[in-house]
Amino acid sequence: MNLSGSEILLVEDEPLLRKRLTATLEHWEADVVAVGSLEDARRALQDLSFDFALIDINLPDGLGLDLLRENRFSPNTGVVIMTAENGVKSAVEAMRLGAGDYLGKPFNHEELPLAFERSRQIKKSARLREHQQEAESKNKDIFFFGQSLATVKGQMEKILLADRRLKEGLPPVLIEGETGTGKTSIARWLHQEGPRRDQPLVEINCSSLPETLAESELFGHEKGAFTDARSTRIGLFEAADGGTLFLDEIPSLSASIQAKVLTALEDGKVRRVGGNREIPINVRLIAATNKDLRNLAAEGEFREDLYHRLDLLRLNIPPLRERGLDILKLSEQLLKGLAERYRVEIPAISKIGAERLRHYPWPGNVRELAHELERSIVLGDSDELELSRLENGVETSPNTEDKAAPTTGWMKDGWTLPESGFSLDDTIDRLIALALAQTKGNVSSAARLLGVKRDYIRYRLSGKRS
Repeated sequence: MNLSGSEILLVEDEPLLRKRLTATLEHWEADVVAVGSLEDARRALQDLSFDFALIDINLPDGLGLDLLRENRFSPNTGVVIMTAENGVKSAVEAMRLGAGDYLGKPFNHEELPLAFERSRQIKKSARLREHQQEAESKNKDIFFFGQSLATVKGQMEKILLADRRLKEGLPPVLIEGETGTGKTSIARWLHQEGPRRDQPLVEINCSSLPETLAESELFGHEKGAFTDARSTRIGLFEAADGGTLFLDEIPSLSASIQAKVLTALEDGKVRRVGGNREIPINVRLIAATNKDLRNLAAEGEFREDLYHRLDLLRLNIPPLRERGLDILKLSEQLLKGLAERYRVEIPAISKIGAERLRHYPWPGNVRELAHELERSIVLGDSDELELSRLENGVETSPNTEDKAAPTTGWMKDGWTLPESGFSLDDTIDRLIALALAQTKGNVSSAARLLGVKRDYIRYRLSGKRS
């Protein structure tokens, strides 16, 4: 392990050993604060934060374990305990209290980097558990490609071949596609099939990050960096070190945060908020967006330099309405999983149900399809799924017998789409906002005005679309 630049607290009462350990750590270019008592250690921890701590158990004014019992360390400080001979019981107690490793005296000083690395892995794992969004996603998140995504799959397989040759310094991947087309599943597939499958996959929806917290969440912060920074905290770039970081809805990040993402990509280093030390990282970045980054960059709404850095390997995921017969095959796969979940026989799709699946426009794409099939399994009253809510290519309320097609009477006569194009996604959000304003925030009434489900409006408002 490279200890260069690491901040280490050494707590050892024997002056000669303390001096030797300090010299060894400083030889590895670590910054060391060496103290000889429990009280001095408490004072150091009150004023400073550390990446690692090397602590002797027996001190002149107490036990080194007291520092762990008192929760003196940041959750991100890797603690290594030094024990005297026959100190196994104390070592076990130290591990129970949160230490990452222990060394029995006397020990070879060359063992220190390995002990720190083990404690570092425990520190990183704790941050990952805090953030983890999908347990065992490798076994549960199976992506269906089909003929309509054959080109995309071919591109992904070429990316994986290049990844296996490179192993390190993997280039970023950009995934573009409408909301609900499966961009998150594509990102997971790339990670799970690639050379980093045994390393962490960290996912974050950038649109869910408040701008005031985005920098701290992605890059971490030092103790005292801002009012609520009571301890040092590693960011998601550090948590994903050695693995993959998936940034969904990346245009939601501010220009200043985009600049820091670009620096992290180009330099392979991050700097925590309130810190002045650059921390090396080895991360494969996958970014996703439901907007055209090229257009956003041209309009000045996304950093052009970051766009060009991300645009090296781009995957475009077509919407569900353009996938033809693959919609039926995808539906069958989704039904297998839903039937297993609800412990029922796999239902068949009737002939008319299949036609409705093919002709419905699916504005919510795969996510909407999955919800519709699940609803049909739970609420359906026949052996075959007819999906009558999708009749005439328009989803209808189960309490309404009128199945009229949508009207265009609200649109101004002679209106045409602008040659430069426009964002359908943004227009949907504006219509939802207009409907909510008209109904004074009543979601059910707004849904009736727009001819959609309440759930559709809720997931558009949730900021968790992908």
